[in-house]
Amino acid sequence: MKFSTFHLFHQFEGQTTREVYDYQIEIVELLEELGFDGVWVAEHHFRDYGAVPNIFTLLAHLAARTERLRLGTGIVVLPLHNPIHVAEEAAMVDVLSNGRLQLGIGRGYQSVEFENFGLDLAEARDRFNECLDMLVGLWTQDDYEYKGRFHETTHPLTLMPKPVQRPHPPLHVAAVSPETVEIYARRGLPILADPAATFNKIAKAARTWHDTAAGAGVDTAGVELVASRSVYVAPTLDQAREDQARFEAGFDRSRIFNVKSAPIDPATGKAAKGFEFYQDRYLKGGEVDNEFRWDKLDVIGDPERVIGQIRSIREMGYTNLMCDFGSTRPLPIEDMKKVLRFFAAEVMPAFR
Repeated sequence: MKFSTFHLFHQFEGQTTREVYDYQIEIVELLEELGFDGVWVAEHHFRDYGAVPNIFTLLAHLAARTERLRLGTGIVVLPLHNPIHVAEEAAMVDVLSNGRLQLGIGRGYQSVEFENFGLDLAEARDRFNECLDMLVGLWTQDDYEYKGRFHETTHPLTLMPKPVQRPHPPLHVAAVSPETVEIYARRGLPILADPAATFNKIAKAARTWHDTAAGAGVDTAGVELVASRSVYVAPTLDQAREDQARFEAGFDRSRIFNVKSAPIDPATGKAAKGFEFYQDRYLKGGEVDNEFRWDKLDVIGDPERVIGQIRSIREMGYTNLMCDFGSTRPLPIEDMKKVLRFFAAEVMPAFR
C-alpha cells in the first residue's frame, strides 16, 4: 500500500492566501521526510473552499522543494481548460520534477465554476472526453491532429516539451458515479474513488472497475486504484472518538455541501444533465453523524484499528490510500505535524 495525502488548500476565516500556501508547503516538506509516497493538490476557483486555481504552478513550486514525493493533481477539472495548455503545463512539471507527476483528472461538478467560465455544466462529460483524447494524443504523437465538437488543432502539433514519463504521466479519473467507473474502466484508466462514499460503495466501485476492464480486454495487472479517505489515528480509541467529535462540532459542513458546490443547471434549479447521481448529495447539506463516519466512512481509531481498516481497503483492490488528514479542519501546524508523525511511525511500517 502506498500512502499519499490530499491537500485542498482550504482558506479558513482569518487566514491570508499566503498563509494557506505557507502552511501546506511546510506540511509537504515534512511528508517527504516522513516517507510518504505522494501528494495530491485540488483545483478550485472563486471561493475560499480551495485556494489553488492552477495546480501546475503549485506543483512546479513543490517540485523544487522536494526530491522524491510523487506530485499529483487531485484533480484538474479538464472542461475548464484548453487541453493543449494542460498538456504543455503537465509536461513541463514532469520535466522539472524528473518524472514525478501523476495526473488526477475529472469533469468537475461545481456550477459556480462552470458558470463563471461561461460553460454549460451539462456539456462537462463531452468536454472532458475530448480533452482526455487530446492530452494522450499530444503526449504520445508528433504532428498530432484533432477535430472535435469543442476543440481542434488548426495545424498538426508536436508538443514541446514532451513528458519524461513514457508513454505519459500516469492518469487517474475521479469517479463518483457508477457510470464514470464503467466508462473509464473500459479504457483502462484507473480511478480515484469517491471520498464521500462508504466503504461498501468503494469496494463495489473497485469490483466494477476490474470486472468492466477485464471484460473490455484491459490488462489490469499492476494497475493502481486510489482510495480517498478522511484519516485520523490517535493513541487510543477513546481519544480518537473524542477528537472526532471535537473536529465535527467545530466545522460548518455547509461550507462544502451547498448550492454553490452542487452541479445545478441554473435554468431548472435541478441537477444538470449527466449529474443526476449528485441530486441529493449536495442539496441536503451532506449531514452525517459521527457514528456513521466511524463505522462506514473514515479511516479512524487507534493504530490497530486503522491498520485493520487499511488492510481491508487493500483487499478491495486499492493500492494507494489518499489520506485527508484534515483539509477542512483548522489545526495549528504543530498539531498537524504531530498527527502526521504519529501515523508515519505507528501505521505505515505495517505496510512496508
